[in-house]
Amino acid sequence: MKRAFFLILTACACLLSGAGCSRQVTKESMHTYSTFEERARDGQKLSVVFFGGSLTWGAQATDPQRTSYRALVSERLRATYPKAHFECWDAAIGGTGSQLGAFRLERDVLAHKPDLVFLDFTINDDAYATPNANRLASYESLVRRMVQAGIPVVQVILPAKADVLPNPPARPLDEKHKEIGAAYHLAIADAVTLVKQKVAAGQVTPDQLWDAAPDPTHPGDAGYAVYAEAAWAAFQEGVAKNIVCRVPDKMLNADTYMTINRYKLTSLPQLPKGWSVRKPLRSAIAFDFTPSRWMDDMAVASRAKDDAKGPGPDPLVLKVNGANLLLFGEVTTQSGKYRALIDGKEVKAQDVGKMGQHGNWRYVETLAEGLDPNVAHQVEIIPDLAPGQELHLESLCVAGAPASVEEAR
Repeated sequence: MKRAFFLILTACACLLSGAGCSRQVTKESMHTYSTFEERARDGQKLSVVFFGGSLTWGAQATDPQRTSYRALVSERLRATYPKAHFECWDAAIGGTGSQLGAFRLERDVLAHKPDLVFLDFTINDDAYATPNANRLASYESLVRRMVQAGIPVVQVILPAKADVLPNPPARPLDEKHKEIGAAYHLAIADAVTLVKQKVAAGQVTPDQLWDAAPDPTHPGDAGYAVYAEAAWAAFQEGVAKNIVCRVPDKMLNADTYMTINRYKLTSLPQLPKGWSVRKPLRSAIAFDFTPSRWMDDMAVASRAKDDAKGPGPDPLVLKVNGANLLLFGEVTTQSGKYRALIDGKEVKAQDVGKMGQHGNWRYVETLAEGLDPNVAHQVEIIPDLAPGQELHLESLCVAGAPASVEEAR
Protein backbone atom coordinates (compact mmCIF):
# COMPACT_ATOMS: atom_id res chain seq x y z
CA MET A 1 0.00 0.00 0.00
CA LYS A 2 2.78 2.44 0.84
CA ARG A 3 4.51 1.88 -2.49
CA ALA A 4 1.25 2.26 -4.44
CA PHE A 5 0.41 5.47 -2.54
CA PHE A 6 3.89 6.86 -3.25
CA LEU A 7 3.55 6.13 -6.97
CA ILE A 8 0.09 7.74 -7.13
CA LEU A 9 1.37 10.88 -5.41
CA THR A 10 4.35 11.06 -7.73
CA ALA A 11 2.21 10.63 -10.83
CA CYS A 12 -0.19 13.34 -9.64
CA ALA A 13 2.71 15.71 -8.97
CA CYS A 14 3.96 15.19 -12.50
CA LEU A 15 0.55 15.88 -14.02
CA LEU A 16 -0.02 18.97 -11.91
CA SER A 17 3.37 20.48 -12.68
CA GLY A 18 3.07 19.80 -16.38
CA ALA A 19 6.70 18.64 -16.35
CA GLY A 20 7.99 15.29 -17.54
CA CYS A 21 8.95 12.81 -14.84
CA SER A 22 12.02 10.64 -15.43
CA ARG A 23 12.02 6.90 -14.87
CA GLN A 24 14.38 7.41 -11.94
CA VAL A 25 11.81 9.53 -10.07
CA THR A 26 8.63 7.63 -10.88
CA LYS A 27 10.09 4.21 -10.07
CA GLU A 28 12.57 5.09 -7.36
CA SER A 29 10.59 3.55 -4.52
CA MET A 30 10.29 0.32 -6.48
CA HIS A 31 14.09 0.07 -6.54
CA THR A 32 14.49 0.37 -2.77
CA TYR A 33 15.43 -2.50 -0.49
CA SER A 34 13.85 -0.64 2.42
CA THR A 35 10.53 -0.51 0.56
CA PHE A 36 10.71 -4.29 0.25
CA GLU A 37 11.25 -4.52 4.00
CA GLU A 38 8.35 -2.13 4.71
CA ARG A 39 6.05 -4.27 2.63
CA ALA A 40 7.32 -7.40 4.41
CA ARG A 41 6.65 -5.86 7.81
CA ASP A 42 3.18 -4.88 6.60
CA GLY A 43 2.48 -8.56 5.90
CA GLN A 44 2.23 -8.29 2.12
CA LYS A 45 2.76 -11.09 -0.39
CA LEU A 46 6.29 -10.89 -1.82
CA SER A 47 8.11 -12.82 -4.53
CA VAL A 48 11.85 -13.51 -4.22
CA VAL A 49 13.94 -15.16 -6.95
CA PHE A 50 17.38 -16.76 -6.60
CA PHE A 51 19.01 -16.65 -10.04
CA GLY A 52 22.31 -18.38 -10.82
CA GLY A 53 24.12 -21.69 -11.14
CA SER A 54 24.79 -24.74 -8.99
CA LEU A 55 26.01 -22.69 -6.03
CA THR A 56 22.60 -21.05 -5.95
CA TRP A 57 20.84 -24.39 -6.35
CA GLY A 58 22.94 -25.84 -3.52
CA ALA A 59 24.97 -28.69 -5.02
CA GLN A 60 26.62 -30.76 -2.24
CA ALA A 61 24.33 -29.36 0.44
CA THR A 62 22.88 -32.19 2.51
CA ASP A 63 19.42 -30.95 1.51
CA PRO A 64 19.41 -28.10 -1.05
CA GLN A 65 15.80 -27.27 -0.19
CA ARG A 66 16.80 -26.63 3.43
CA THR A 67 20.55 -26.00 3.70
CA SER A 68 21.57 -24.19 0.49
CA TYR A 69 22.29 -20.47 0.74
CA ARG A 70 19.02 -19.63 -1.01
CA ALA A 71 17.06 -21.88 1.37
CA LEU A 72 18.75 -20.32 4.39
CA VAL A 73 18.08 -16.78 3.15
CA SER A 74 14.47 -17.71 2.39
CA GLU A 75 14.06 -19.03 5.92
CA ARG A 76 15.70 -15.90 7.34
CA LEU A 77 13.19 -13.75 5.47
CA ARG A 78 10.28 -15.75 6.86
CA ALA A 79 11.67 -15.65 10.40
CA THR A 80 12.42 -11.92 10.31
CA TYR A 81 9.11 -10.93 8.75
CA PRO A 82 6.59 -13.47 10.09
CA LYS A 83 3.56 -11.49 8.90
CA ALA A 84 4.71 -11.50 5.26
CA HIS A 85 3.77 -14.13 2.71
CA PHE A 86 6.91 -15.05 0.76
CA GLU A 87 7.05 -17.06 -2.43
CA CYS A 88 10.69 -17.97 -3.06
CA TRP A 89 11.69 -19.22 -6.50
CA ASP A 90 14.70 -21.31 -7.47
CA ALA A 91 15.96 -20.16 -10.90
CA ALA A 92 19.35 -21.90 -10.81
CA ILE A 93 20.79 -24.24 -13.43
CA GLY A 94 24.19 -25.73 -12.67
CA GLY A 95 27.05 -25.14 -15.06
CA THR A 96 25.38 -22.24 -16.84
CA GLY A 97 26.29 -18.57 -16.86
CA SER A 98 24.84 -15.19 -17.64
CA GLN A 99 24.79 -15.73 -21.41
CA LEU A 100 22.14 -18.42 -21.13
CA GLY A 101 20.73 -16.41 -18.22
CA ALA A 102 19.94 -13.54 -20.58
CA PHE A 103 17.60 -15.85 -22.49
CA ARG A 104 16.12 -17.31 -19.29
CA LEU A 105 15.41 -14.03 -17.52
CA GLU A 106 11.89 -13.51 -18.84
CA ARG A 107 10.66 -17.08 -18.35
CA ASP A 108 12.44 -18.06 -15.15
CA VAL A 109 12.70 -14.73 -13.28
CA LEU A 110 10.50 -11.88 -14.51
CA ALA A 111 7.51 -14.19 -15.01
CA HIS A 112 7.43 -14.58 -11.21
CA LYS A 113 7.04 -10.79 -10.80
CA PRO A 114 9.86 -10.67 -8.25
CA ASP A 115 10.06 -8.01 -5.58
CA LEU A 116 13.70 -8.97 -4.87
CA VAL A 117 16.32 -10.98 -6.77
CA PHE A 118 19.58 -12.53 -5.58
CA LEU A 119 21.91 -12.78 -8.59
CA ASP A 120 24.88 -15.19 -8.83
CA PHE A 121 26.83 -15.89 -12.02
CA THR A 122 30.38 -14.76 -11.24
CA ILE A 123 31.90 -18.23 -10.82
CA ASN A 124 30.14 -19.64 -13.88
CA ASP A 125 31.16 -16.68 -16.03
CA ASP A 126 34.74 -17.80 -15.21
CA ALA A 127 35.88 -15.66 -12.32
CA TYR A 128 39.51 -16.72 -12.78
CA ALA A 129 40.00 -15.88 -16.47
CA THR A 130 40.48 -12.60 -18.25
CA PRO A 131 36.97 -11.13 -18.30
CA ASN A 132 35.11 -12.03 -21.47
CA ALA A 133 33.45 -9.08 -23.22
CA ASN A 134 30.37 -11.06 -24.23
CA ARG A 135 29.84 -12.40 -20.72
CA LEU A 136 30.23 -8.94 -19.24
CA ALA A 137 27.62 -7.73 -21.72
CA SER A 138 25.20 -10.52 -20.84
CA TYR A 139 25.70 -10.09 -17.09
CA GLU A 140 25.11 -6.34 -17.26
CA SER A 141 22.03 -6.90 -19.39
CA LEU A 142 20.54 -9.01 -16.59
CA VAL A 143 21.16 -6.29 -14.04
CA ARG A 144 19.91 -3.53 -16.32
CA ARG A 145 16.72 -5.31 -17.33
CA MET A 146 15.85 -6.18 -13.73
CA VAL A 147 16.52 -2.69 -12.41
CA GLN A 148 14.56 -1.22 -15.32
CA ALA A 149 11.68 -3.44 -14.20
CA GLY A 150 11.83 -1.92 -10.73
CA ILE A 151 13.42 -4.88 -8.98
CA PRO A 152 16.06 -4.43 -6.24
CA VAL A 153 18.91 -6.88 -6.92
CA VAL A 154 21.38 -8.33 -4.44
CA GLN A 155 24.58 -9.14 -6.31
CA VAL A 156 26.09 -12.33 -4.87
CA ILE A 157 29.77 -13.14 -5.47
CA LEU A 158 30.65 -16.63 -4.25
CA PRO A 159 34.01 -18.38 -3.64
CA ALA A 160 35.41 -21.82 -4.37
CA LYS A 161 37.82 -23.66 -2.08
CA ALA A 162 40.91 -22.49 -4.00
CA ASP A 163 40.09 -18.91 -3.01
CA VAL A 164 40.87 -19.59 0.66
CA LEU A 165 43.88 -21.89 0.24
CA PRO A 166 47.47 -20.61 0.25
CA ASN A 167 48.37 -18.71 -2.93
CA PRO A 168 44.79 -18.26 -4.14
CA PRO A 169 44.26 -17.59 -7.85
CA ALA A 170 43.36 -14.12 -9.06
CA ARG A 171 39.68 -13.40 -9.69
CA PRO A 172 39.70 -10.49 -12.16
CA LEU A 173 36.00 -10.87 -12.93
CA ASP A 174 34.99 -9.96 -9.38
CA GLU A 175 36.03 -6.36 -9.83
CA LYS A 176 34.27 -6.08 -13.18
CA HIS A 177 31.06 -7.42 -11.66
CA LYS A 178 31.44 -5.09 -8.68
CA GLU A 179 31.85 -2.17 -11.10
CA ILE A 180 28.54 -3.13 -12.65
CA GLY A 181 26.98 -3.47 -9.20
CA ALA A 182 28.25 -0.04 -8.17
CA ALA A 183 27.05 1.59 -11.41
CA TYR A 184 23.53 0.29 -10.79
CA HIS A 185 23.66 0.90 -7.01
CA LEU A 186 23.17 -2.74 -6.06
CA ALA A 187 23.61 -4.26 -2.64
CA ILE A 188 26.71 -6.44 -3.04
CA ALA A 189 27.24 -9.70 -1.12
CA ASP A 190 30.97 -10.42 -1.31
CA ALA A 191 31.09 -13.93 0.14
CA VAL A 192 34.66 -14.36 -1.13
CA THR A 193 35.94 -11.71 1.26
CA LEU A 194 33.79 -12.95 4.14
CA VAL A 195 35.02 -16.54 3.82
CA LYS A 196 38.64 -15.38 3.63
CA GLN A 197 38.17 -13.35 6.81
CA LYS A 198 36.69 -16.29 8.68
CA VAL A 199 39.45 -18.66 7.59
CA ALA A 200 42.18 -16.10 8.41
CA ALA A 201 40.67 -15.57 11.87
CA GLY A 202 40.76 -19.31 12.55
CA GLN A 203 36.97 -19.51 12.89
CA VAL A 204 36.74 -22.26 10.28
CA THR A 205 38.97 -24.23 7.92
CA PRO A 206 38.61 -24.72 4.17
CA ASP A 207 38.09 -28.46 4.72
CA GLN A 208 35.21 -27.74 7.08
CA LEU A 209 33.54 -25.53 4.51
CA TRP A 210 34.22 -27.74 1.48
CA ASP A 211 33.72 -31.09 3.15
CA ALA A 212 32.68 -33.17 0.12
CA ALA A 213 36.05 -34.13 -1.31
CA PRO A 214 37.09 -34.19 -4.06
CA ASP A 215 34.67 -31.37 -5.05
CA PRO A 216 36.56 -28.05 -4.58
CA THR A 217 33.75 -25.87 -5.96
CA HIS A 218 30.59 -26.74 -4.05
CA PRO A 219 30.71 -26.39 -0.26
CA GLY A 220 28.80 -28.35 2.32
CA ASP A 221 26.23 -26.96 4.71
CA ALA A 222 28.80 -24.94 6.68
CA GLY A 223 29.96 -23.19 3.52
CA TYR A 224 26.44 -22.42 2.38
CA ALA A 225 25.73 -20.94 5.80
CA VAL A 226 28.54 -18.42 5.23
CA TYR A 227 27.22 -17.65 1.74
CA ALA A 228 23.82 -16.97 3.30
CA GLU A 229 25.42 -14.76 5.95
CA ALA A 230 26.99 -12.61 3.22
CA ALA A 231 23.78 -12.42 1.19
CA TRP A 232 21.69 -11.49 4.22
CA ALA A 233 24.19 -8.85 5.34
CA ALA A 234 24.10 -7.26 1.89
CA PHE A 235 20.31 -7.14 1.90
CA GLN A 236 20.30 -5.64 5.38
CA GLU A 237 22.86 -3.03 4.32
CA GLY A 238 20.64 -2.13 1.39
CA VAL A 239 17.78 -1.60 3.82
CA ALA A 240 19.78 0.31 6.43
CA LYS A 241 21.38 2.66 3.90
CA ASN A 242 18.19 2.97 1.85
CA ILE A 243 20.14 2.06 -1.26
CA VAL A 244 18.21 2.80 -4.45
CA CYS A 245 19.00 0.78 -7.58
CA ARG A 246 19.37 3.08 -10.59
CA VAL A 247 19.93 2.59 -14.31
CA PRO A 248 22.91 4.59 -15.61
CA ASP A 249 22.32 6.41 -18.87
CA LYS A 250 25.08 4.48 -20.61
CA MET A 251 25.99 0.82 -20.25
CA LEU A 252 29.48 -0.07 -19.07
CA ASN A 253 29.60 -2.88 -21.62
CA ALA A 254 28.15 -3.62 -25.05
CA ASP A 255 24.36 -3.64 -25.38
CA THR A 256 24.39 -6.92 -27.36
CA TYR A 257 22.18 -8.77 -24.89
CA MET A 258 19.65 -6.00 -24.52
CA THR A 259 18.04 -7.29 -27.72
CA ILE A 260 17.54 -11.03 -27.60
CA ASN A 261 15.38 -13.73 -29.14
CA ARG A 262 14.89 -17.15 -27.59
CA TYR A 263 13.41 -18.58 -30.76
CA LYS A 264 11.42 -21.72 -30.01
CA LEU A 265 12.10 -24.17 -32.81
CA THR A 266 8.63 -25.67 -32.45
CA SER A 267 7.23 -22.31 -33.56
CA LEU A 268 8.40 -22.98 -37.11
CA PRO A 269 5.47 -23.30 -39.54
CA GLN A 270 6.68 -26.81 -40.30
CA LEU A 271 9.55 -28.84 -38.88
CA PRO A 272 11.81 -30.63 -41.38
CA LYS A 273 11.28 -34.26 -42.29
CA GLY A 274 12.35 -36.53 -39.46
CA TRP A 275 11.63 -33.92 -36.74
CA SER A 276 8.71 -33.91 -34.30
CA VAL A 277 7.38 -31.99 -31.30
CA ARG A 278 7.74 -33.51 -27.81
CA LYS A 279 7.63 -32.47 -24.20
CA PRO A 280 10.97 -32.07 -22.36
CA LEU A 281 12.21 -34.84 -20.12
CA ARG A 282 11.11 -34.87 -16.48
CA SER A 283 14.13 -36.63 -15.02
CA ALA A 284 17.84 -35.80 -14.99
CA ILE A 285 21.14 -36.62 -13.33
CA ALA A 286 20.60 -33.62 -11.01
CA PHE A 287 17.42 -31.76 -10.08
CA ASP A 288 18.70 -28.40 -11.33
CA PHE A 289 19.39 -30.02 -14.74
CA THR A 290 15.84 -31.34 -15.18
CA PRO A 291 14.77 -30.14 -18.66
CA SER A 292 11.05 -29.90 -17.88
CA ARG A 293 11.80 -27.20 -15.30
CA TRP A 294 13.47 -24.88 -17.82
CA MET A 295 12.13 -25.66 -21.27
CA ASP A 296 8.90 -25.85 -23.17
CA ASP A 297 8.14 -28.05 -26.17
CA MET A 298 11.17 -29.67 -27.81
CA ALA A 299 11.97 -30.08 -31.49
CA VAL A 300 13.30 -33.62 -31.79
CA ALA A 301 15.17 -35.10 -34.74
CA SER A 302 15.08 -38.88 -34.60
CA ARG A 303 16.24 -41.86 -36.60
CA ALA A 304 14.43 -45.16 -36.25
CA LYS A 305 16.29 -48.15 -34.86
CA ASP A 306 15.65 -50.12 -38.05
CA ASP A 307 16.79 -47.27 -40.33
CA ALA A 308 20.32 -48.42 -41.17
CA LYS A 309 20.45 -47.21 -44.75
CA GLY A 310 18.25 -44.11 -44.90
CA PRO A 311 19.56 -40.52 -44.95
CA GLY A 312 18.20 -39.68 -41.51
CA PRO A 313 16.38 -36.46 -40.54
CA ASP A 314 16.61 -33.43 -42.80
CA PRO A 315 18.64 -30.39 -41.72
CA LEU A 316 16.99 -27.55 -39.82
CA VAL A 317 17.69 -24.36 -41.81
CA LEU A 318 17.06 -20.84 -40.50
CA LYS A 319 17.74 -17.28 -41.57
CA VAL A 320 19.16 -15.29 -38.67
CA ASN A 321 20.16 -11.66 -38.05
CA GLY A 322 22.14 -11.27 -34.84
CA ALA A 323 25.61 -11.24 -33.32
CA ASN A 324 25.76 -14.21 -30.92
CA LEU A 325 24.05 -17.59 -31.30
CA LEU A 326 23.43 -20.27 -28.68
CA LEU A 327 21.58 -23.60 -28.75
CA PHE A 328 19.47 -24.65 -25.77
CA GLY A 329 18.07 -28.15 -25.46
CA GLU A 330 18.49 -31.41 -23.60
CA VAL A 331 20.94 -34.30 -23.51
CA THR A 332 19.45 -37.78 -23.38
CA THR A 333 20.79 -41.29 -23.23
CA GLN A 334 19.74 -41.61 -26.90
CA SER A 335 21.47 -38.43 -28.07
CA GLY A 336 23.67 -38.49 -31.17
CA LYS A 337 25.83 -36.17 -33.23
CA TYR A 338 25.07 -33.02 -35.17
CA ARG A 339 26.90 -30.44 -37.25
CA ALA A 340 26.17 -26.71 -37.32
CA LEU A 341 26.92 -24.58 -40.37
CA ILE A 342 26.72 -20.81 -40.68
CA ASP A 343 26.73 -19.44 -44.22
CA GLY A 344 27.93 -22.82 -45.42
CA LYS A 345 30.92 -23.01 -43.05
CA GLU A 346 30.99 -25.60 -40.28
CA VAL A 347 31.20 -23.93 -36.87
CA LYS A 348 30.38 -26.89 -34.62
CA ALA A 349 30.53 -30.67 -34.80
CA GLN A 350 29.47 -32.28 -31.56
CA ASP A 351 28.69 -35.73 -30.23
CA VAL A 352 25.95 -35.00 -27.73
CA GLY A 353 25.72 -38.72 -27.02
CA LYS A 354 29.00 -38.63 -25.09
CA MET A 355 27.38 -36.13 -22.72
CA GLY A 356 24.41 -38.43 -22.17
CA GLN A 357 26.29 -41.55 -21.13
CA HIS A 358 25.28 -41.11 -17.49
CA GLY A 359 21.75 -39.75 -17.94
CA ASN A 360 19.58 -36.85 -19.01
CA TRP A 361 20.37 -33.17 -18.47
CA ARG A 362 20.33 -29.70 -20.03
CA TYR A 363 22.29 -28.89 -23.17
CA VAL A 364 23.83 -25.45 -23.81
CA GLU A 365 26.19 -24.70 -26.70
CA THR A 366 27.51 -21.44 -28.15
CA LEU A 367 27.49 -21.61 -31.94
CA ALA A 368 28.92 -18.22 -32.84
CA GLU A 369 29.88 -14.82 -31.46
CA GLY A 370 30.64 -11.60 -33.29
CA LEU A 371 28.52 -12.16 -36.39
CA ASP A 372 27.49 -9.10 -38.40
CA PRO A 373 23.89 -8.56 -37.25
CA ASN A 374 23.12 -6.48 -40.33
CA VAL A 375 23.63 -9.50 -42.58
CA ALA A 376 21.14 -12.35 -42.87
CA HIS A 377 23.04 -15.53 -41.96
CA GLN A 378 21.95 -19.01 -42.93
CA VAL A 379 22.16 -21.37 -39.96
CA GLU A 380 21.94 -25.11 -40.56
CA ILE A 381 21.61 -27.75 -37.86
CA ILE A 382 22.40 -31.08 -39.51
CA PRO A 383 21.59 -34.20 -37.46
CA ASP A 384 24.21 -36.94 -37.86
CA LEU A 385 22.41 -39.75 -36.11
CA ALA A 386 22.95 -43.48 -35.94
CA PRO A 387 19.86 -45.71 -35.92
CA GLY A 388 17.94 -45.21 -32.68
CA GLN A 389 19.55 -41.86 -31.87
CA GLU A 390 17.92 -38.44 -31.41
CA LEU A 391 18.69 -34.72 -31.15
CA HIS A 392 16.56 -32.64 -28.73
CA LEU A 393 16.56 -28.84 -29.15
CA GLU A 394 14.26 -26.25 -27.62
CA SER A 395 15.54 -22.99 -29.02
CA LEU A 396 18.06 -21.07 -31.03
CA CYS A 397 18.99 -18.11 -28.84
CA VAL A 398 20.09 -14.95 -30.65
CA ALA A 399 21.58 -11.81 -29.09
CA GLY A 400 22.26 -8.53 -30.87
CA ALA A 401 19.73 -6.34 -32.65
CA PRO A 402 17.62 -7.11 -34.56
CA ALA A 403 17.92 -10.70 -33.19
CA SER A 404 15.54 -12.00 -35.83
CA VAL A 405 14.97 -15.64 -36.80
CA GLU A 406 12.82 -17.06 -39.57
CA GLU A 407 12.53 -20.14 -41.65
CA ALA A 408 14.93 -20.16 -44.59
CA ARG A 409 13.05 -20.37 -47.87
